[in-house]
Amino acid sequence: MKLIGIDPGLSGAIAILEDKKVLKLLDMPVMAEGKKNKRQLNSAQLVTIINENIKANEEVAVVVEQVNAMPGQGVTSMFNFGQTFGAIKGVCAALNLPIFFVRPSKWKKYFELINSSKDSSRTKAIEMYPSISSQLSKKKDVNKSDAILIARFYYETRLKDNN
Repeated sequence: MKLIGIDPGLSGAIAILEDKKVLKLLDMPVMAEGKKNKRQLNSAQLVTIINENIKANEEVAVVVEQVNAMPGQGVTSMFNFGQTFGAIKGVCAALNLPIFFVRPSKWKKYFELINSSKDSSRTKAIEMYPSISSQLSKKKDVNKSDAILIARFYYETRLKDNN
């Protein structure tokens, strides 16, 4: 089964896994919006990315981090974040792909990342996949690491029993 792990948000990422193997890591596709060059999700490019990485009749599941508003975040940034999250859900619905949500507390607890630094998920992903460490070498690659771990959490907690 192919899993598409998504860390939502404009600086999020997409990880495509098959049988625990990381096939591809991508930054969330974004484009400029309006005069102030703010960013927004490029939904059309997200559709292309997904379609290019799945075959007809292939068993696929999309696993997305279930996010909520956080104290201290501005109204505008939370609206934009929610808009991106909703667009991801819409793309998956339009492509007729099953979508599953996992709370950050669940996957982080599973990988023993609760109360650790944001960067510790990158360390965990590199430990699990040393062959792709060059793709996770920058601090900003933490979002790619999160996407990997989100998909891997689903694999290990939902699929392991079925295989």
